[in-house]
Amino acid sequence: MNLSARTRMRRVRELGEGFTALNKGGRVVKTDPLKAKLDGLQTLRSADTAAATSGVRIGLADRSNYVVARAATIAGDLYLLPLLGDLLAAFDRLFTDPLKSDQLCLGKNAIAQALKNLDLRDAAPFIRGLNHIQFEPVWGGKADTGGGLRATCAQALIACDLDDIAILGHLVDHLTDSDKAVRLDVIIAIAHYDRPESAMLLRLKASAGDREPEVVGQCFLSLLDLSPVPSITFIERFLTSDDPEIVFEAAAALAQSREPEALNVVQRFWYEKIDFDLRRAIIMSLAGSPLAAAADFLLSLVAGSDRDIAKAAISAIATSRFREDAREKTRAAVDRASNRELSTAFLAAFGAGLGAPD
Repeated sequence: MNLSARTRMRRVRELGEGFTALNKGGRVVKTDPLKAKLDGLQTLRSADTAAATSGVRIGLADRSNYVVARAATIAGDLYLLPLLGDLLAAFDRLFTDPLKSDQLCLGKNAIAQALKNLDLRDAAPFIRGLNHIQFEPVWGGKADTGGGLRATCAQALIACDLDDIAILGHLVDHLTDSDKAVRLDVIIAIAHYDRPESAMLLRLKASAGDREPEVVGQCFLSLLDLSPVPSITFIERFLTSDDPEIVFEAAAALAQSREPEALNVVQRFWYEKIDFDLRRAIIMSLAGSPLAAAADFLLSLVAGSDRDIAKAAISAIATSRFREDAREKTRAAVDRASNRELSTAFLAAFGAGLGAPD
């Protein structure tokens, strides 16, 4: 049923206030006010711009942070620029007594994302969100629920009208944020700037380490994007780390690089005394390499390695960008191996319709 803009607006107001209605049996049924508001806002996605703007404005002023979050998301998705002031006002309001006004930071996070979508260049709101910590009661104690907001603001800050060094200064404090997602997004944000300072900060973070190996791995990946050639030698050092997870992160990052020298480092490392799990991880990382030489190396493993390594290599080739180009070469390598398990692995990876290798 198509609703007029006037009807949509009426439903936002009436249902939002707990509007009652008669069901088919003639009994009065009271609607769930929160659900009604959320459903009413959702109908505004298909409304004309004027009706959507008016309805979302009402939502942004609501006392429920769920409603505010839904309204903010719609404002950002529909690019409702006239609501920029309303978003900023709601954002400011939700910092007042936040445990009551915005549990889980739902509203503030949605507003920050909407402001980012609306291309806000004023850094102040994002700096405020980046530095917001909100502890809330959980079973056994308290937990910070502001991580999502800080991560969103870190990504938004890099597009603001602020000096690069000033932005880096705000970001660097959060390389040690308590929330892993924030640390990851800050690393990505820092790598956005093609500056020597950015690479130095990421090197420092990688060298200092992190309780989550994935964070160090993101440093490696970002360094290879930001400053590829100098970063290869730096990352190669971590292949001798005492921490096997850091070794994996370094090898995986190098394996995915577009730099031929990075692939050369991985190939040399392959012939070191490393365990099967690390070899398999390297193989799967090579599947993401943009270099044709990586596919050639995987092909060499199909016929020249033990069965499990060969099967992993077949799967990697099948998921790489060189799948079609390497299909027949892989089939030929499987034929040379004359191994039923490899033939089965080939069919599983490339499709049963291709026919089994001889």
